[in-house]
Amino acid sequence: MSDAGGEPRRTQDRDYHQGPVVMRRSKVPGSTTDQRLLDDDGSADWLHTDPWRVMRIQSEFVNGFGALAEVGPAVSVFGSARTRPDAPEYALGEQVGRALVEAGYAVITGGGPGAMEAANKGALEAGGTSVGLGIELPFEAGLNPHVDLGVNFRYFFARKTMFVKYACGFIVLPGGFGTLDELFEAVTLVQTQKVTSFPIVLVGSRYWGGLLDWLRETAAATGTVSERDLALLTLTDDVDEAVRTVVEADERAGRAARRPARGTE
Repeated sequence: MSDAGGEPRRTQDRDYHQGPVVMRRSKVPGSTTDQRLLDDDGSADWLHTDPWRVMRIQSEFVNGFGALAEVGPAVSVFGSARTRPDAPEYALGEQVGRALVEAGYAVITGGGPGAMEAANKGALEAGGTSVGLGIELPFEAGLNPHVDLGVNFRYFFARKTMFVKYACGFIVLPGGFGTLDELFEAVTLVQTQKVTSFPIVLVGSRYWGGLLDWLRETAAATGTVSERDLALLTLTDDVDEAVRTVVEADERAGRAARRPARGTE
């Protein structure tokens, strides 16, 4: 994902994606599937509906696993949906997508606009696999045009599982709440050893430096995080260094050899 950016638009003016279903105009619902799952209206209707929701949740995992199982080595790239095509961060996203493909990786994003679109575009133009994992939101317009393998999800938690399960690392571009959510969830999974040998790279020292300073000078200083926790994050302005961090982590983990870079096949 990342940040569900921009001002909300009238949902009736565009396609609305709910899993594999597309709705328009009067068929667009007034709330999302996640919202209906998590809201508590005080009634006991959930006693009768939640068991069926489990089947829908199961289907999201099955569809995601089936679509992504043969993608091969991949890296998830996150960043703001608000990033404009003329912004330096957009060009940075394109560079990241291109460099990952040249290193033998597929690129997985949230499939939205902005930085996600940029990474997908760079991957596609480099001849690699460009994956988008979309989410049902009231103000997003579906997958960006540079995705060549896309899966739409109703539930954030199912989608987040795919970001981690089918990637061997995260590269994080400047972003907002959605990006921060994915970043800190990944850090927590590595910290608690739910995933291992999983590099997390922040690209953009001017953007991310203040956050790392706060973590070091406030959180670590008060003992709520450790220096070892902070070492889980790599900060750089160099796209090549970001990709090299992922490659070196793979090599240390002894994972299977990567696909050859484009032009060497």
